Amino acid sequence: MRLRLNRMDYEAILRHSLGQRPLEACGLIAGSVSGDGKTVGKVYLLKNLDESRVHFTVDRREQLSAVKDMRRLGLSPLGNFHSHPDTPARPSAEDIRLSFDPAASYLILSLAGPEPVLKSFRVDRERGLAEEEPIEIVD
Repeated sequence: MRLRLNRMDYEAILRHSLGQRPLEACGLIAGSVSGDGKTVGKVYLLKNLDESRVHFTVDRREQLSAVKDMRRLGLSPLGNFHSHPDTPARPSAEDIRLSFDPAASYLILSLAGPEPVLKSFRVDRERGLAEEEPIEIVD
């Protein structure tokens, strides 16, 4: 399944992640699901309560507010994103352990190299597997 993300939302995730550096940034993505993929309609930039370089916890009040907004707008929750300030865009063992929804898209933005790298994964926590799903950034 392909994930479509518009350029403005990608840039919002990038700005949020760069602004939180050297800590991990996090947030939620919402939108719609059709036969050929998922389309992100809105990105929610959330606070990382852990204030850590290697893990994140979303603020539950911000999460609840985002879910209420999704319902109001008729959007479905699609997954979340977080940044890896110092490591590649692939799920860590902790990321896999904390991935509870196998239908969700887990986006990771690596800031470790000269250029940011955004990847999306579907995670099967029970088997400890992460499968990359294609991302299409559209204008």
